[in-house]
Amino acid sequence: MAGADVQEIHCKTLLNKIDVPRFPFRWTMNPYRGCRHACTYCYARPTHEFWGMDSGRDFDTRVFAKVNAPEVLRKELKRPSWRREAIAIGTASDPYEPAEAEYEITRKLLHVLRDFQNPASITTKGVLVRRDVDILAELSQVADVHVNFSIGTINEKVWKMMEPGTPNPIARLETMQYLVENGISAGVMMAPLLPGITDDEANIQAVVEAAHEHDAQYLGANVLFLKPGSKEWFMPMLREAYPHLTPGYNRLYHNTYAPKEYTKSVMDTVDRVRRQWDLPDRARVQENMASKGQLQLAFAS
Repeated sequence: MAGADVQEIHCKTLLNKIDVPRFPFRWTMNPYRGCRHACTYCYARPTHEFWGMDSGRDFDTRVFAKVNAPEVLRKELKRPSWRREAIAIGTASDPYEPAEAEYEITRKLLHVLRDFQNPASITTKGVLVRRDVDILAELSQVADVHVNFSIGTINEKVWKMMEPGTPNPIARLETMQYLVENGISAGVMMAPLLPGITDDEANIQAVVEAAHEHDAQYLGANVLFLKPGSKEWFMPMLREAYPHLTPGYNRLYHNTYAPKEYTKSVMDTVDRVRRQWDLPDRARVQENMASKGQLQLAFAS
């Protein structure tokens, strides 16, 4: 977004261990803090509060670039205790947010992963990943790598309102197709699906059909969740744009996560539509990736 400030910082560590059973990965890394994609619902917004900033405008306009991240990652992957487990890139901010065009931190991290033959997954709403097709192809020759394009809708009105700093969803799909055509595993993560806005079958059908037409190799989905810090930023926007939905959201999001029955009904629709278009389930793809990693570890032991 215009007027954003990028501050260079040095990190002591880069890899973060995730001990949450429902997560498909155990390790994450994020080259940046903050994100100019400015998604209204972003669950990572509260991370700025740890630094004494707000989770709203500060998160959108004050980005921190971890300029020494590639050197730190190289040291961490050299450790005898490291077992070449898959690393998820872009769980707290987009690794291809606009600062990447200047700093190329994500690209340098991919070079390190290639050197260590370490599997990885990338989640992005960016199209700059097209630039890195060469190093992604090299990495995919020596380790599993998947690029997940986050696309919750292709409705232009909803996209512009909910994700004002992101590239057009169709441009993301075209970038995904370009990666696939160049031998890189890539697919769609339909996330988040927003109650009453993008969770209906018509929207799900439109996204899945577009994913199929652009050669997605798999598809997954998540329903919106609202953490403290994110909720305070999202709900005022909802009250202004969709006032009739506010009471329903207050009922659904009494806690961080929507009720299991609602979530299951939406995911059942996603699964049914996904099968109609013969697209593999993203969760199965990620599980296979993790299983392969465990087999490699067993043989290495």
